[in-house]
Amino acid sequence: MAENAKLTSAEQIVIKFTGDSGDGMQLIGNQLTALAALDGNDVNSLPDYPSEIRAPAGTVAGISGFQMCLGDHKIYTAGDAPDVLVAFNPAALKHSSKFVKAGGIIITNSDSFTEKAMKKVGYESNPLEDGSLAGYDVKAIPMFTLVREALADLDMPNPAKDRCKNFFTMGVLCWLFNKTPQLVLDFIQEKFGPEAKKPKLLIAEANTRAFKAGLHFGETTIMFQERYDLGAAQIEKGLYRNITGNDATAIAIAAAGEKAGLTPFIGSYPITPATDILHLASEFKDVGLVTMQMEDEIAGICSAIGASYAGNLAFTTTSGPGLALKTEAAGMAIILELPLVIVNVQRGGPSTGLPTKTEQSDLLQSMFGRNGDSYMPIIAANSPADCFDATFQAAKIALKYRTPVTVLTDGYIGQGSCPWKVPTMDELEDLSPYVNYWNPEEHQGETYQPYARDAETLAREVAIPGTKGCQHRIGSLEKQDITGAVSHDPMNHQKMTEIRKAKVDNLAAVLPEAEINGADSGKVLVISWGGTYGAVKGAVDRLIEDGKSVSGVNLRWVWPFPPNLADMISRFEKVLAPELNMGQLSLLLRAKFLVDVESLCKVQGDPFREYEIIDKVNEMLGE
Repeated sequence: MAENAKLTSAEQIVIKFTGDSGDGMQLIGNQLTALAALDGNDVNSLPDYPSEIRAPAGTVAGISGFQMCLGDHKIYTAGDAPDVLVAFNPAALKHSSKFVKAGGIIITNSDSFTEKAMKKVGYESNPLEDGSLAGYDVKAIPMFTLVREALADLDMPNPAKDRCKNFFTMGVLCWLFNKTPQLVLDFIQEKFGPEAKKPKLLIAEANTRAFKAGLHFGETTIMFQERYDLGAAQIEKGLYRNITGNDATAIAIAAAGEKAGLTPFIGSYPITPATDILHLASEFKDVGLVTMQMEDEIAGICSAIGASYAGNLAFTTTSGPGLALKTEAAGMAIILELPLVIVNVQRGGPSTGLPTKTEQSDLLQSMFGRNGDSYMPIIAANSPADCFDATFQAAKIALKYRTPVTVLTDGYIGQGSCPWKVPTMDELEDLSPYVNYWNPEEHQGETYQPYARDAETLAREVAIPGTKGCQHRIGSLEKQDITGAVSHDPMNHQKMTEIRKAKVDNLAAVLPEAEINGADSGKVLVISWGGTYGAVKGAVDRLIEDGKSVSGVNLRWVWPFPPNLADMISRFEKVLAPELNMGQLSLLLRAKFLVDVESLCKVQGDPFREYEIIDKVNEMLGE
């Protein structure tokens, strides 16, 4: 009997789920993430799924995964090697067993290890019996058998009953990690009943029984002799919810519109992994958020430019291939000097590349991927929760400086999740002071000049179309300084180009200074940006604990750079920039500061693990 199993305290647990794309990996992963967050654990998750709509079942190519890290302290990544692997079939075991920590737990469905299924993935003998998994704590559970027994009297075919194995597994894990079962039961009822039609009510009953059967199995089997309990993380008090980066971005768009007193507008075209932003935003009609799913990427950004010109707070969302298509229109927004926020949830490239895998290789595209000298501020979110702050701040800068702003997230943080401290509207900065449209009543006797500028920000005067006395020429040709008339004068073009560049350069003076993690000087400074933040923060913390002369800094604004970055870099002997690309930030740092930045490049569609950064730093230290 496992009811007397030892309850062991744990500081951190890494769990990985793998199975066929239809096995509900994302569903149970998100459920356990939510459970952990509601229990007070800090948590970070990483979905991982193939680009095929549905690859052949039972094949390694079709494996979908979900990794998460739970802890009683601040968690920055989804973890390195899993402590627990849940592999639903032979293909999942073949795909993921190599990642598991030595001595880790492997939970699998022994009923799925048929001769045909094992042969499909190249197993010549049953790995659950031939000793090839020696060194792991294997828990082979006959999930199909147990679930079918629990659902024996329900009028459902066996394949439908077998699909309930994910909730059976949730029951086992709830028991194993000492989580609150009622939260899962409430979720099942909310998703499948009680207002649902009859077929869904049957699914709700089946999943409820399967979940309870998993709990009972955990309580009664001799397979588990130990349970694990994580204490609550010591985090700032407040209202928290578990959130993905894409959902945080959508909420930020709605909030920014409210705080600016403008109608928020999203003109976009669906593209993995950014589509979720459009999905959630479309549900915010009650707060006035307008979404338009356009026929292509070009129409998406053009509709947003039109919305901005008409006096709305405009956004367009995309991923790398979509950003490539938006470049001409983005250049038009720059020469029109209109506020616009472009959200790029980066994925593997080039072209359509790795549609469902993470990367951060669009930095140089965001910097230089438009014809002419066309400068644009770039802010990079560093976590799912930070997508809210980054998007909100981008809206502020776009309004204040009358410029397009790019927000860089990536597939990892856009679809990953973590707890987010929900701010009240009163806690958010008021953006209305940055909304200054030309009002003839406030400028009696003055002639409207569309390219007259604010002395501090260099933001041009903007008038909403139709405003009496504010007729002016608009378009993508070069503008005459002050008047906005079309100009081909060489010296005017020189001046206007310099002004547009100065507008972005001057932003550096008002940006927050970069904060260092560790000592102010030393042997190695590790610079992160965007999605590399979590792995770098965790790695640098561990290196500091080991007494190494290492510090870290995260670049939130990657263009322009923080005003104190040059001085910070100068105080270290060596500089390391880990990137999920081939060294794009390193290239910019070398060019800007004439410093020999060493790159640590990874382009495997997978985020950094802390140990990869630790190993590189130790190499740089000669250890």
